[in-house]
Amino acid sequence: MECHPIPDINFNLAPGEPDRAWKKLTTFEADLYGLRGTALFLDIDIVIVGSLDDFFTRPGQFLIIKDYPRFWRNNAKRIVGNSSVYRFELGAHADVLAYFREHSQEMRDKYRNEQEYLSHFLNRQGKLSYWPAAWCPSFKYACIPAWPTNYWKEPLPPKDARIVIFHGECNPPDALAGRSNRPFRHIEPARWVTAAWNP
Repeated sequence: MECHPIPDINFNLAPGEPDRAWKKLTTFEADLYGLRGTALFLDIDIVIVGSLDDFFTRPGQFLIIKDYPRFWRNNAKRIVGNSSVYRFELGAHADVLAYFREHSQEMRDKYRNEQEYLSHFLNRQGKLSYWPAAWCPSFKYACIPAWPTNYWKEPLPPKDARIVIFHGECNPPDALAGRSNRPFRHIEPARWVTAAWNP
């Protein structure tokens, strides 16, 4: 295993400005430490529960999770991806980062976070594709049983899941301990997290 520091994105956050994960865009450096080939980006707040082989063989120039449905949005027209898991050829999308560096304030004003900017940028080029929805389920939307069964049933990944995504609510250690950071959203301990971490 080789470890490298995250490259500098070359802008500073204003006092009180949220991070919004803009530094992820540095994965699109034209030359990222001399690395070449296909890269699969994985956030650290995930749990791998199945094979990753198909993530490298599925056709597409850039693949990402289609962001999870929200009842208040027109989800059919929404193109934004969730950047917890994406695949790309190293160095192939250097324009994503270069354009952001040249227009960072404008893009930060226009887009809520890096995944909105990234999705719209690559969609305009016809390069954006999505993983099958079953591969990367959301823990909070797909694993937690419906009320009131969440009080006695363990949260479980769907059967076709490959990577469970933890976003916006609790992280894997919280799920393992049965802790939720939302009032009135009880979860039982997700014991399968231990099995996935220690196969």
